Amino acid sequence: MRDYNYTQKWQSLLTPDIVSLLSKIHEFKGEQTLFIESYADELTELVEVAKIQSVESSNKIEGIYTSDERLKKIVLAKTMPKTRDELEIAGYRDVLNTIHDSYEYIPIKPAIILQLHRDLYKFSGKESGGNYKNADNVIAETDAQGNKRIRFAPVAAWETAVSIENLCIAYTDIINNNELADPLIIIPMFIIDFLCIHPFNDGNGRMSRLLTLLLLYRSGYIVGKYISIEKLIEASKDTYYEVLQAGSADWHENKNDYLPFVKYTLGIIANAYREFSARVKLLTTSGLSKPARVREIIKETIGKITKAEIMLKCPDISQITIQRALNNLVKNNEIIKLGGGRYTAYTWNREDK
Repeated sequence: MRDYNYTQKWQSLLTPDIVSLLSKIHEFKGEQTLFIESYADELTELVEVAKIQSVESSNKIEGIYTSDERLKKIVLAKTMPKTRDELEIAGYRDVLNTIHDSYEYIPIKPAIILQLHRDLYKFSGKESGGNYKNADNVIAETDAQGNKRIRFAPVAAWETAVSIENLCIAYTDIINNNELADPLIIIPMFIIDFLCIHPFNDGNGRMSRLLTLLLLYRSGYIVGKYISIEKLIEASKDTYYEVLQAGSADWHENKNDYLPFVKYTLGIIANAYREFSARVKLLTTSGLSKPARVREIIKETIGKITKAEIMLKCPDISQITIQRALNNLVKNNEIIKLGGGRYTAYTWNREDK
């Protein structure tokens, strides 16, 4: 039987790398409070952009798509979903909104997890929504040759309810009764265990990312409202799956290693805070024209960036203005144009500057 008690497990994860990441995030959290208090109006733009990116990325990880135009309209509730994928996208949108608006009043209990899962599927009408799995499931992967293999066998269907109950009790107990245990360590431990239980027939991955946000928000780390954590995960999807696999090995024997996933998650959170800081400074810089803001975004981006990504970062700047700025920057040799057509991207000309 799996032991979900975290009391003796978290301390072994306090490696120098983990302690360093924790210290950085704690510093960022203090800055977060200052930003939110000082720039509430400006930050509303970031919330809208982050919602769109979060809904898109978390669903895209699971192979659920729609067009960029349709996605934005669905997230902003300006159209009704049509396809099966869009029905699931709309469900994710509503659960995400619930967490954004009411996280303080959403305790970590089995009934709550079931309700969130029910709402994830409320548009698609799947009977499995809001119910634990009714048959044993497996986590499988397919190699380059198309061969499938079982990567992990979660708990049996009959064990699911009691496993989720014990998991929630263990989490609540250490968060409420152990002042030394940092929630930033406990949260990814909880998520690994949740995914190893794999309590639902479908939607486990998306639920795990929604629960990550909920747990972070309840612990005071609300950067995910302004910078999409799901998008950062999607951008590092290969590593995400690698650390999940590493964290699930020997899980049933209570010998699994949480460290790779904890370190990965803390890295994602730290990156989100760095991006948050950069976005706030860009939004609140006085005197910058719209073309100058486009220039600063590209300059501060390591690697390449697309016009669509610039538009998401600057929802108040029209597509025509952004394109005109890009053309001028390319002409002046300040940026380099990469690719063409729908694959066009841009990067700062660091060799010349």
